[in-house]
Amino acid sequence: MLARHADPIAAIATAPGRGAVGIVRVSGKGLAPLVAAICGRPLKPREATYLAFRAGDGTPIDQGLALHFPAPHSYTGEDVLELQAHGGPVVLQLLLARCLEAAAEPDPATGGPRLPRLRLAQPGEFTERAFLNDKIDLAQAEAIADLIDASTEAAARSAGRSLSGEFSREIHTLRDALIHLRMLVEATLDFPDEEIDFLQQADAQGQLLRLRETLARVQQRARQGALLREGIKVVIAGQPNAGKSSLLNALAGAELAIVTPVPGTTRDVVSETIQIEGVPLHVIDTAGLRESEDHVERIGIERAWGQIERADAVLFLHDLTRAALADYRAGDEAIARGLADKLPPSVPVIDVWNKVDAAPDAGGPVADHERVALSARTGAGLDVLRRKLLEVAGWQSAPEGVYIARERHVQALREVAEHLDLATQHLAARRPALELLAEELRLAQNALNAITGEFTSDDLLGVIFSSFCIGK
Repeated sequence: MLARHADPIAAIATAPGRGAVGIVRVSGKGLAPLVAAICGRPLKPREATYLAFRAGDGTPIDQGLALHFPAPHSYTGEDVLELQAHGGPVVLQLLLARCLEAAAEPDPATGGPRLPRLRLAQPGEFTERAFLNDKIDLAQAEAIADLIDASTEAAARSAGRSLSGEFSREIHTLRDALIHLRMLVEATLDFPDEEIDFLQQADAQGQLLRLRETLARVQQRARQGALLREGIKVVIAGQPNAGKSSLLNALAGAELAIVTPVPGTTRDVVSETIQIEGVPLHVIDTAGLRESEDHVERIGIERAWGQIERADAVLFLHDLTRAALADYRAGDEAIARGLADKLPPSVPVIDVWNKVDAAPDAGGPVADHERVALSARTGAGLDVLRRKLLEVAGWQSAPEGVYIARERHVQALREVAEHLDLATQHLAARRPALELLAEELRLAQNALNAITGEFTSDDLLGVIFSSFCIGK
């Protein structure tokens, strides 16, 4: 542990602003003198006590509930003191300042400071200590932040499953099977002259096959969990007056973008996050794509192409009422060429034909992608588009069976799969290269351990916990 992890820490644990209740939290070793200074008496462990919180001169700062959680039976694994007061920002700042002041005052019993080096907590430091003290693993720590940041009910429920350890148990099951297989390979390497072929007798190939099958199921669920957490970025593109802003409003169920019959009304990016079956979709309306002499409109068009280049999926919107016009077709063809040039093949482009209510019998060219016909004005066909968006996003599972995951988890599982693929090749060779097989299995285990934090760099920990809110 770094030196700073030995310091006691304090912070306001509730969100900024006014509220009915606010919490000041302190964590560290030997908090009993601080408890006595602020609360006026010792507290029974893990029992809420209503009392006055005292200033240095003995006058009450506020009245509320105090809880003392002696180590190791606390969130952080250290002694923890929680002061639940009225949720005004001034009251909470006074309580926090009193904690820092009381820690520096002389302890009547020892003559030294009551709590040396008490300092303000950094973002995520309480949860970081819970991880370092083996109260939770790294995947569970990340699930805490994901539960707080969840933008949909499905994401919150999935984060709760990860926090309860469901994802971690899957990883531990894979790791245990991998360790057993490594043991067989190492035994064969250590005793090459034995008559018993450890690998053949133990069905190492069968074990490796079952391990890969289990990994594939975990990968699928992790990808779904990452999708619930991250969502996808969907950009609506097309010529002016194709109905892009109307489609954004229809998908969002609110009048977010200005809609007029004047071409070029939308000149900047308008975005909204919607959810379909719990999956967040960040939908972005952009300026109409065309040649323009207007300086402001050209800036909007440049920004539109910038959004398109960073999209996970593009809705290429066409106007059925103008589909037969040569100039309009030429404009759509120019946009299609631009999309083909700027987007990698992995980014899906959905051709959406709008205004079926105004031109129900109109035809139109069908591009290389599946056609979706709808009316942004009446809502006809929107359900088909929603299902198509889920399909291109890769959503397959029901939310009840998914645990939250992050892109780093997905990447780590991908590395495990790659190492197991190579291990399978080494094992299937006529003369198995056991040293290479053992190395691939070791690397696969390291990638698994990185998910739960058993094999993790301090730099990664810094990145993860710095994204937490202060007080958590």
